[in-house]
Amino acid sequence: MTDRPFDAKSVAEATEAAMKAFEREKDKLANLRQQLAESDETVRSKDRSIAMTFDVRGELVGMKFLTNKFRSMAPAELAHAIVETVQTGRTQFMEKLDAHLGDSLPGVKMSEIAAGKADLQAVAESLLGPIFGDMNGLFDQGKQSTKDKER
Repeated sequence: MTDRPFDAKSVAEATEAAMKAFEREKDKLANLRQQLAESDETVRSKDRSIAMTFDVRGELVGMKFLTNKFRSMAPAELAHAIVETVQTGRTQFMEKLDAHLGDSLPGVKMSEIAAGKADLQAVAESLLGPIFGDMNGLFDQGKQSTKDKER
């Protein structure tokens, strides 16, 4: 093992670069938080008889009947219109979330995380990979390999 002389200048430069990168990311997150906080989304049903408002988390926070059409709808038809409009609103929210966050975690869609559909191994590797490098199968330890299953 070779001892390297301590290079205070390179450590200081690396620290300064890391702090600048941290500040940029912090500013991006603050900007994103502000944009999302101001962005309740209103969605209308296909027949324009129902309006629903979704908050920053994609949760339904308001619903209005814009016409009296709902009074003459069969219960199943009304239920279908409501469910379809909720699904449309959530889909639009997820698309908006992906658009705002972009490639924050390469290979991971934020909408999938919010919906609980993300591959958690991919998320962990995307977060920790830049820090620790190759994960060397860290997340595979509890899994049985294909070769082991065939035996």
